[in-house]
Amino acid sequence: TRLNFAAKRTFDLAFSLVLLGLTAPLWLIAALLIKLDSPGPVLYRQKRYGYKGRVFSAYKFRTMEEGAESKVQAVQGQSGPSGAFFKAKKDPRVTRVGRFLRRFSLDEFPQFINVLRREMSVVGPRPLALTTGELERLEKDFGATAKKRMNILPGITGLWQVSGRSDVSSEQRFSLDLFYVEHWSLGMDLEIIIKTVPAVLFGKGAY
Repeated sequence: TRLNFAAKRTFDLAFSLVLLGLTAPLWLIAALLIKLDSPGPVLYRQKRYGYKGRVFSAYKFRTMEEGAESKVQAVQGQSGPSGAFFKAKKDPRVTRVGRFLRRFSLDEFPQFINVLRREMSVVGPRPLALTTGELERLEKDFGATAKKRMNILPGITGLWQVSGRSDVSSEQRFSLDLFYVEHWSLGMDLEIIIKTVPAVLFGKGAY
C-alpha cells in the first residue's frame, strides 16, 4: 500500500543518512586500497533490474579487474551449473583487495547512494544483473512468478543474505525472496538488518 511504501521509504532515508555519516572514513580507506591494488576506477556501475523491471545503475566498490564484465560468460562456463543466481566461488577476475571487500560486504556500501536515489531499499531482494542472464534463468525455472520479486524495491541485504549468503541454493534464495515480498513489515526489515551484522562479520558464504 502507499502507506507501507511511505513507511519503508522514510526508514530507508533515515537509516542510510546515519550510516553514510558514520562510515565516511571507511569509504576513503576502501577507495585508497582499491587504487593502490589495481588500475581502474574506484566505483563500479552495473545495469540491474529494479522495481517493476526498471533498469538502473547499481553502485559498488570495484572488486574485479578492469574489463571483467566482458569475461562473465567464460567464468560461468568454468564454474559449471549454479542455478539461476550466478556467483563463482573462485572467480579469477576478483582482485586481492576485492576479496577482502567482498568477504565483509564492504563493496556494497555505495549502494546506499542508490537508496537515496529511490532505486533501492536497505532491505529487499537483490537486484538482478542484466549481463549475467539471471532474470532469463529465473523465468525459465519459475515461469511468470519470477517477476513477482520485482514488486518491491530491490535491497542491499535480505533474507537470503542472513540465511547463508551465496551458499544458499538458487531455489531457496528464490523462495526466501518471495516470502519477503509477500510478508514484508518494518519489523522484518529491522530483524534482517540486525542479523546482517553477524553475517557480515563472520563472512560465511561470502565470495
